[in-house]
Amino acid sequence: MSGRSALTRARVRAAWQFLTPMLVVLVLVAGWPLFRTIYFSLTDANLSDLSATKFIGLENYLANYDGEWSGLLADEYWWRAVRNTIGFTLVSCSLETLLGFIVALVLNADFKGRGLVRAAVLVPWAIPTIVSAKMWGWMLHDQFGIINDLFMRIGLISAPIAWTANPDIAIWAVILVDVWKTTPFMALLILAGLQMLPGDIYEAARIDGVSPIRVFFKVTLPLVWPAVMVAVIFRALDAMRIFDLIYVLTSNTRETASMSIYARQQLVDFQQVGMGSAASTLLFLVIAVFTIIAITVGKVKLGQEG
Repeated sequence: MSGRSALTRARVRAAWQFLTPMLVVLVLVAGWPLFRTIYFSLTDANLSDLSATKFIGLENYLANYDGEWSGLLADEYWWRAVRNTIGFTLVSCSLETLLGFIVALVLNADFKGRGLVRAAVLVPWAIPTIVSAKMWGWMLHDQFGIINDLFMRIGLISAPIAWTANPDIAIWAVILVDVWKTTPFMALLILAGLQMLPGDIYEAARIDGVSPIRVFFKVTLPLVWPAVMVAVIFRALDAMRIFDLIYVLTSNTRETASMSIYARQQLVDFQQVGMGSAASTLLFLVIAVFTIIAITVGKVKLGQEG
């Protein structure tokens, strides 16, 4: 018993020895910038004169001056950015998970040329986001875009549509581009989970005459659920930080701005470091809360299935 305890202690010490350098680097690379961002969110820092920075507490978040509310939580454009970000995340992640699952199931099948198809499917994901945004920006152009030309040729529309300039449909155009680009990422992660499933279960189901639909919902989906949760969490975290796609496609309009774009606008355009840091801090908190909820839900789901 004492031998096993000594071995366990030695393994714990070895683990900490390997982890400590990584943790130190993580604190320096991520922890210190995060601390500085939170600190600046409690000040009136301005890029024009950082030396005159004063501590103002939570006034960047919410303050009342002579009966007038001000601050981030009183700004209608901030709440619009929150709605845009959450709506974009929910819709895009849902579509990408559904389409990614379908693509993963197809790629998991045994057919001739499967390797080539797998490589081809990953092409949209491999293209840099800026390049994808510019490419789709031209395709969705109201005067020169191929999308309008194609739709008019087949009679779906009678006049060109400003897909990325119309506030009512611009966010949907962004979602379309994001789904096209990121579905391969979801498919890749889900495919990795499908590849780990034991084949004897499916063979037994086939011998017993179980329908493919029932096999999918009773066997495939529960077994691949951990991979799906990992894919959804990673994709949702990335979607909540969406910046470049919206910024390039919609020309930084307030109607389609995300929380990241709002923070950038405060920091760069208005040079309000304090307000921009407050927006970045709230974005971090939203992402942290979502991550905790998603992990908790995933553990509960796994516990129920177990």
